[in-house]
Amino acid sequence: MKASIFYRVAAVLLLIFALGHTLGFRESDPQWGVDSLLGSMRSTHFEVQGFSRTYWDLFVAAGFSVGVFYTFAAILAWQLGSLPTGTLAQLRGMAWAFAFCFAAITVVSWSYLFILPIVFSGVITVCLLSAAWLSSQ
Repeated sequence: MKASIFYRVAAVLLLIFALGHTLGFRESDPQWGVDSLLGSMRSTHFEVQGFSRTYWDLFVAAGFSVGVFYTFAAILAWQLGSLPTGTLAQLRGMAWAFAFCFAAITVVSWSYLFILPIVFSGVITVCLLSAAWLSSQ
């Protein structure tokens, strides 16, 4: 197989991951019993460098930041899939760094999250590792 196929598959998965994360990370189920916690996160204000913020603000900022990063990663993967083989070989350091970044995200997902992000990050990692391997040959 060609590296471009793995990059394109990773790009599509990353875009789906970005959309799912951005739309879903603020959702909660009343059965989880976290309503009082979420209320506390929304109502506890503190001053940080001249700004009044809540823990909810920090949570939302982190969640949207992840969505932005996944969108950027999708664009990067798609662009890498468009490059000629010779150019990809010259970018092997970046290709391996990209793959190892998602390997680390997979470890974090495995350690702290649940099945959907574990599967997405794992499959994306496999695609990126395969593409990096094929790109450096």
